[in-house]
Amino acid sequence: MTPVTVIGLGSMGTALAEAFVKAGHPTTVWNRTAAKAAPLVAMGAGHAEAVADAVAASPLVITCLTTFEDTRTALRPAGASLRGRALVTLNSGSPAGARETAAWATGHGARVLAGAVKNVPSAVGAPDTLLYYSGDKAVFEEFETTLKVLGGDTVHLGDEADLAALYEMAVGAMLLPALVGFFQGAAAVQARGLEVHSMVRFAGKWLDMIKSLLPIYAKEIDSGDYSDAASSVNLFLAAAAHDEDLTRETNVDTAWLAPLRDLLRRAVEAGYGDQNISALTEVLREPARQP
Repeated sequence: MTPVTVIGLGSMGTALAEAFVKAGHPTTVWNRTAAKAAPLVAMGAGHAEAVADAVAASPLVITCLTTFEDTRTALRPAGASLRGRALVTLNSGSPAGARETAAWATGHGARVLAGAVKNVPSAVGAPDTLLYYSGDKAVFEEFETTLKVLGGDTVHLGDEADLAALYEMAVGAMLLPALVGFFQGAAAVQARGLEVHSMVRFAGKWLDMIKSLLPIYAKEIDSGDYSDAASSVNLFLAAAAHDEDLTRETNVDTAWLAPLRDLLRRAVEAGYGDQNISALTEVLREPARQP
């Protein structure tokens, strides 16, 4: 069983370390606040007082900190210990941050994968939990079995270290708008004295419908052909008036939708009004000029 070190014991880092311990991997942990390691030590993990000792303890080092800058800062005292190690960074950040961190780590002799966990901490270790990685494919192939302890749906995107960060931001862009839409709906339902739970089944069906449309929209965007206007930009813009009605009736704040309405108007002005809603991609390629 490959020894593993986990750096960073927030909720996700703790879940990663737990998965390795439960799978029988000798696991060393380190966190800036040492007390967070106690539950993992009770499970059988080893705790390193110094980050350099944690890195030196295992051939595979996994970091789970908030940003790429946080990762570099935490590992800086362990720079000399990185030589020859496989470093896997599982944190949020931009493609530029991934490239900078990969260059820094390889400069210290590490072999690098940048990755992303596409689920919540409680899902770590499940057969269908998705993690994707990019960077040194030899590292991925050498440690693929070990990495699958964290999730059965494990993908290598390519040798460029920033690809995982690119896909993380591209896919993650859907999360906040979808959640805020649900929260707006929840507030509107509560304004009528109803329980939010009553809308969960219907919201789930709605998300299933949206999921079914993604391959269609992807094909349209890849081809640049938006002429099959099952749901035109004009149709979405006309529906925006309903948001104002909802605000008057329920006193729910729908102002967060204003930039989306502006995007629809820009698309109409650009000649995409009668095109399918996926044509918004063309408008997004050119950010609006600031006044």
